[in-house]
Amino acid sequence: MLNKARWIVKETKLRLNYMTSKECIFCKIVKGEIKSKLIAETDMVIVLNDINPVAKVHILIVPKKHIESVSTVSADDGGDLVEMFMAAIEIANKNKLSAYRLSFNAGRYQHIGHLHMHLLAGSKIQWNRL
Repeated sequence: MLNKARWIVKETKLRLNYMTSKECIFCKIVKGEIKSKLIAETDMVIVLNDINPVAKVHILIVPKKHIESVSTVSADDGGDLVEMFMAAIEIANKNKLSAYRLSFNAGRYQHIGHLHMHLLAGSKIQWNRL
């Protein structure tokens, strides 16, 4: 039990350090500092394939504005959220997805400290990897 508690404390410290970083990977992609093959882009969001897919279709919809997490969203972020959902619908329609899942992760399930939405489809989802 003590080892598990140490792991949780260590994981929490690492996450907090990462979550407060101003230079997250998605911000670097938005700024063009890291090259990434974008599926789509609007004034408010970028859309790209997940590098570790857990389903046949695993796409990330990311606001260009740095929003830390779904749990820190404010009313001022409403336009960004609407744009994320509109991009997801457009990508699903373009790929002729008749069934798909949209998902946000928070807390210990969020691996990148920048809000992003997962669009998942096409096969059984490997939840233990999400």
